[in-house]
Amino acid sequence: MNKGCFINNSWVETEEKLAVLSPWSGETVGEVSLAAAGEWDAAITAAQKAFVTFKSFSSLERQQMLEKLATGVENRQEELAQTIVAEGGKPLTYARGEMARGVLTLSLAAAEAARIGGEVIPLDLTAASRGRWGITRRFPLGPVLGISPFNFPFNLVAHKVGPALAAGNPIIIKPPSATPLTALKLAEIYEQAGLPPGGLQVLPSSSQLAEKYVAEARLKALSFTGSAAVGWRLKGLAGPKKVILELGGNAACIVDADADLEAAAARTAIGAFAHAGQVCISVQRLLVHQDIYEAFKEIFLRTVQTKVVVGDPRRPETVVGPFIDAGAGARVRQWVDEALAGGARLVSGGPGEGNLMPPTVLENVTRDLKVWQDEIFGPVVVLAPFADFTQALKMANDSVYGLQAGVFTRNLAHAWQAFETLEVGGVIINDVPAFRVDNMPYGGVKASGFGREGLRYAVEELTELRLLALQV
Repeated sequence: MNKGCFINNSWVETEEKLAVLSPWSGETVGEVSLAAAGEWDAAITAAQKAFVTFKSFSSLERQQMLEKLATGVENRQEELAQTIVAEGGKPLTYARGEMARGVLTLSLAAAEAARIGGEVIPLDLTAASRGRWGITRRFPLGPVLGISPFNFPFNLVAHKVGPALAAGNPIIIKPPSATPLTALKLAEIYEQAGLPPGGLQVLPSSSQLAEKYVAEARLKALSFTGSAAVGWRLKGLAGPKKVILELGGNAACIVDADADLEAAAARTAIGAFAHAGQVCISVQRLLVHQDIYEAFKEIFLRTVQTKVVVGDPRRPETVVGPFIDAGAGARVRQWVDEALAGGARLVSGGPGEGNLMPPTVLENVTRDLKVWQDEIFGPVVVLAPFADFTQALKMANDSVYGLQAGVFTRNLAHAWQAFETLEVGGVIINDVPAFRVDNMPYGGVKASGFGREGLRYAVEELTELRLLALQV
């Protein structure tokens, strides 16, 4: 696949090209044109022009636009899943799952376009304001810049495109350099659906150049998903525009003394290692009550060894595919080596070879080590016991991150205590932190960012609330 930049419903070839490589085979699976300053300026100008049209669209027009986009994606769902496997190394079953979610995301966006509303507020609360009423309404912000990561190259783009278009905002997507082809296929579907020029534009680009346009005043919002280090730097560059940051995680999953051990082991094995752990809400710290620790560990390790298949991402049974690139693998192995040198014990797994690493389980990890404190973003889980539920909650909170957490328990009081105590954006009871349905409010606290995705919540982030005060 060879693609130019998608600007104002046209395909623009540039001099600088980027080869897209398969993380599994190393083969070239496509080539894209990289946008330079001229392409960025043209796209921003087109987005400004499109906004004049978009902000006047009726709810029905915005709904129909997204329905056409969702239908186009649904018709090419398998093709897009295969593209995700080829350029991102995501195992086929999970790529297909991502595409099913992507269709849902755009369909939910269409539904939200039809119900963006407001409320009537009584303002006659004093004698002087008798006869006054307020009406609130949400207005689109203007052109949006969306920067997306490699690990969900379709659905995390859809979570930016869908709410932006639903709200009446044109959007420019800067896709990840490792996986730009999927976003460009979405642009192709947008074009073939006959949707308005400038509404969606896709600019493969160097990160350095894209960062320059984060500060661009003509872009009214930034929606970024990626690492914490990059996200917080971009926030500093963004100036007065609205910013949504969906950043890293270091998800804890608590297995309480009364949990169903077989069910918890089955879910945590997948929740820790699917897509080689390259998911910001994958299980990284697995905290197990001391009374069931050994029994759970035995079941968990057996499940990992028998159910978590490692290898070729093109095979439907594969759970752990390759790292996105050699640098990612080297970093994860370095962190594991550091942990082992610091007294941790290797229970299962190991370094592997090339871009492939088997599911790796560590015990006796001290809390000063990176594998406990930071986001490893690899197929590594830390197994640790706790004495009581309050201690487990403190251990889970012992991180700068706060995206989601999972708790396996039959104790309703413990579930509620977790909800009130865990410093995360979402607490998932009797499942792993990697659980997400696309209408959920999704986002983090602390170093994991701020703002929420999930269609209705993202629409709120990408609109501004205005009040009309009436005297009758």
